[in-house]
Order: sequence, then C-alpha cells, then structure tokens
Amino acid sequence: MEWASLIGYAAACLTTLSFLPQAIKVIATRNTQGISGLMYIMFVCGLVMWLIYGVMIEDTAVSMANFMTLVFAMPILIIKFRRG
Repeated sequence: MEWASLIGYAAACLTTLSFLPQAIKVIATRNTQGISGLMYIMFVCGLVMWLIYGVMIEDTAVSMANFMTLVFAMPILIIKFRRG
C-alpha cells in the first residue's frame, strides 16, 4: 500500500472515530443543549455529499469514513430535533 493511501486511511479512522465519544454521550444522556442544530444539519449534508463523492470516484477510504461518521452523527441530529 502506498504512503498516501496509508495516510488517507489513518486520517479517515481518526476523524470518524472522533465522533464516537460525542454520539455515546448524547445517546446516553439525551442532552444536546450545547450542540448547534444548524451546524449538525450542515455537517450531515456535507457528509452525505462526501459519501456520494467517494462513491463516484470509487475511493473506499472517503466513502467508508463518511458513511461511518454519518452513522455516528445521525443519532445526535435526531435526538437534537426530537428534544429541542
């Protein structure tokens, strides 16, 4: 594997996993008071676009990282708008 690919996969893992603690905390506490709803809407839209882009260029690192981050971000967004 090339260095560029290794760096891409490492970056994908780190940025994706960085959302896991927040997702766990929000799911456990249902507290989203300090989270901007607009920011999360924009973030999730960006993730969807990055996912589409990754699929279109057939880049597994980009596709999987954004899919997994979307999986972690969606519960936060859903809880944010259900609880106000």
